[in-house]
Amino acid sequence: MNILDILFIGLGLSMDAFAVSVCKGLAMKKMNVKKALICGLYFGVFQALMPLIGYLLGSGFKNVVSSIDHWIAFVLLGIIGINMIKEAKSCDVVNDAMDVKTMVTLSVATSIDALAIGVTFAFLKVNIVPAISIIGLITFVCCFTGVKLGSIFGEKLKTKAEVMGGLVLILIGTKILIEHLFFGG
Repeated sequence: MNILDILFIGLGLSMDAFAVSVCKGLAMKKMNVKKALICGLYFGVFQALMPLIGYLLGSGFKNVVSSIDHWIAFVLLGIIGINMIKEAKSCDVVNDAMDVKTMVTLSVATSIDALAIGVTFAFLKVNIVPAISIIGLITFVCCFTGVKLGSIFGEKLKTKAEVMGGLVLILIGTKILIEHLFFGG
């Protein structure tokens, strides 16, 4: 898996959190930089932490499934992508609350798919520190921007972002499978 794949995975994974950030921005009467930073930090940290946890879990049993790791990556990315597309609907977080309980709950909910990606990273022997750093940074930037864009554009942007994120993850899963089956990747 190359750096471009990691960038696209980071972008795809960040779309759930981006969508929630857009909804947070939509609920604000006026753009609030502090709240945008809080939003970006929570989502960025959790999007980086969950793949690390998945990687550590996956590392424990990667030798057992190494002959089918490409299929596991394909299936996990496909399922996550399809779910993101199916869940692309209206804002169900239409408030601008940034308290710890709210943000931790939203951060965990939007980063569960990143846990599965971390397991995939273990199977594919991805260098985890740069990967989670990229994912966290991309998520931070997307969510900070999402709050701003939500305050301007709102609902239409959220749905398109989740669909695009889902498609990106499906395409990366397909790429991994094709590379392994046809090019010995």
